[in-house]
Amino acid sequence: MHTARNADGEPGGTRIGRHAVVVGGSLAGLLAAHVLAAHADRVTVVERDRFPDEPEPRPGVPQSRHIHVLLEGGQSALESLLPGFLHELRAAGAPRVGMPADMVQWQNGCWFRRLPASTYIHTGSRARLEHLVRRRVLANPSITVVQGTEAVGLLGDASRVRGVLLRERGDAADTEPRPVEADLVVDASGRGTKAPRWLTALGARAPREETIDTGLAYATRMYRDTSGILGTGTLGYHVVPGPSQTRGAVVLPLGDGTHLVTFSGLRGDEPPTDEEGFTAYAEKLPHPFVHRWLRASEPLSPVFGFRNTANVRRRYDLPGRSPAGFLATGDALCAFNPIYGQGMAVAAMNAVALRDALADPRRTPTTRRVQRALLSSSRQAWDISAGADKHMPGATGTAVTGGAADRATGWYLRRVQERYPGDPVVGAAFRSVLSLAAPLTVLFTPPVARAVLFGPAAPTPAEPPAAREEPVI
Repeated sequence: MHTARNADGEPGGTRIGRHAVVVGGSLAGLLAAHVLAAHADRVTVVERDRFPDEPEPRPGVPQSRHIHVLLEGGQSALESLLPGFLHELRAAGAPRVGMPADMVQWQNGCWFRRLPASTYIHTGSRARLEHLVRRRVLANPSITVVQGTEAVGLLGDASRVRGVLLRERGDAADTEPRPVEADLVVDASGRGTKAPRWLTALGARAPREETIDTGLAYATRMYRDTSGILGTGTLGYHVVPGPSQTRGAVVLPLGDGTHLVTFSGLRGDEPPTDEEGFTAYAEKLPHPFVHRWLRASEPLSPVFGFRNTANVRRRYDLPGRSPAGFLATGDALCAFNPIYGQGMAVAAMNAVALRDALADPRRTPTTRRVQRALLSSSRQAWDISAGADKHMPGATGTAVTGGAADRATGWYLRRVQERYPGDPVVGAAFRSVLSLAAPLTVLFTPPVARAVLFGPAAPTPAEPPAAREEPVI
């Protein structure tokens, strides 16, 4: 069978090529492979690690021991890609936490009303979710995984990528890499991507990078709630950091009777990774409720730290920045400060954007057009994460400075945040945006705008609310 090609010489029509290679076998790479299998004869996933047989953390996902949440936008995307997946996730024991009903939450000196949930997050281990995705995706006989192997370069030239260079891990550095030809190469190798350097080696231009870095670091430890405080009326705790109070804390259930506790702090105030220092850091939070729970609970693991938290967006979508036959997705395209919990959702949303761009009957799927669709699907998450981080003290990077439009929007969003903890209308709209389930424009609909512009901030609890509020009938 011959592959149809468009005016750029790229694969077009109903098939994008006979062979696609995806670099990286994490969530973004697996979901990209799943989409590409509907268009290519063969899809090869190249993964540096060897996948564990059970849902366990692996070296290639260094943040996997920390708290992960699947936002509502990611849930919808995953269900669209893998029908029935959310049922499998719940059957595997991943907790479903209603926001704000199930959480005791503090931000900017205010306790949140525990109003009926307007959105839900799935918590649980990252390893378990990825294991479920991997099992579904790799059941497709068109998809092959090459494990214990890393990509070390690209084949082709400045106008077109034609494959990858592979080397088995453990081989000597001077071992000649093995060329693997492909009609399309997708970089899903994560934050540590080397693709910009590989493209430069071909004579192509590296993507322009936009960065915002607060120097945030976080540390996580697993606990068992021996006091019985969490698990029925309350499922978790959240101290939300901001410019005036930069320390954060999250306590969320894993679904097996254990909880993960994550503390975060900015450059110079990083949470310690020793046991005594970790517990002492909880005393620095603006209220002792997390520290009290910590002291009454049983620690089950060492403390794990993580510091690579900058927001980085690579602009492969700009003219002349990417040769034909090459795409980037997931963190290799747009990486966010993990404290906002967006990474897994955006990986799934990227895959939906890839699917829709390739299947669009109105437009030929050129490299730039598809790459623009991928970037667009991550734009809202970038606006939230980078938009918040640029106001944190000590933030650095190429995208820190905003213009007049940013200042006007910032004034409005500050009023949204002031009303968010206590106003049901503003709170539901803002949570839908933060969960990537609704566009930013919902914050400007008439009911929300009236409350933001003309209404006072609603009263909030004076102390940590111990119980959910009953719905008004």
